[in-house]
Amino acid sequence: VKVKIPFGDKYLDAIFSVPKKKSTYGVILTHGAGGDMNFPHLVSLAAYLASHGVLCLRFTCKGLNIAYRTKAFKTVVEYLKLSDDYKLSGVFLAGRSMGSRAAASVIRQLSQDDDDDDFIQGLVCLSYPLHRPKLQSKLRDEDLLFIRCPVLFVSGSADEMCEKQLLEGVASKMKAPKKIHWIDKANHGMAVKGRTTDDIMEEINAQVFSWLRENIELEHK
Repeated sequence: VKVKIPFGDKYLDAIFSVPKKKSTYGVILTHGAGGDMNFPHLVSLAAYLASHGVLCLRFTCKGLNIAYRTKAFKTVVEYLKLSDDYKLSGVFLAGRSMGSRAAASVIRQLSQDDDDDDFIQGLVCLSYPLHRPKLQSKLRDEDLLFIRCPVLFVSGSADEMCEKQLLEGVASKMKAPKKIHWIDKANHGMAVKGRTTDDIMEEINAQVFSWLRENIELEHK
């Protein structure tokens, strides 16, 4: 279902992947610095989640300014929260690369607001860009250290923007419940020599879904 979400004097293009049965939880998904919501990994994940009963809303927000991207993401969260068509108990924010930075930033901002009401259940970071290539001294970890909700990282063990030991170090300092799933030998674009994209996407999708399920079940126990 295609929708246009008002954002200032513009609109954000978005698509709902809707499961057959009514979903109580949703995932909001966005892309990295390049590309848009039709990036193959996002399309694949959205379809997988919807076929497993989780509503997925993915959106496009162009622009390399992280503050702007964060603002757009926040607008989409509010839109879904107030939606009459899809009454959800909670959502998980998910993003690829820069999109996951924006998602982390939104969660930090919303958790600092007084009206934080547990609508946001967790964060999924696909290829979180912890640092610029070859610039390991400057880590983009400030939002992560503030977050309290569960976080899943799916990263390539050969990601040039997220060195394995550095992410593990940041994770050990995080106060949130967290899990890291390493895609062996994958780079920042999640490509691995000798493996097909579909094969890698199946691994990512299954990981994300099983983590979501664990965290949703925890809520209901």
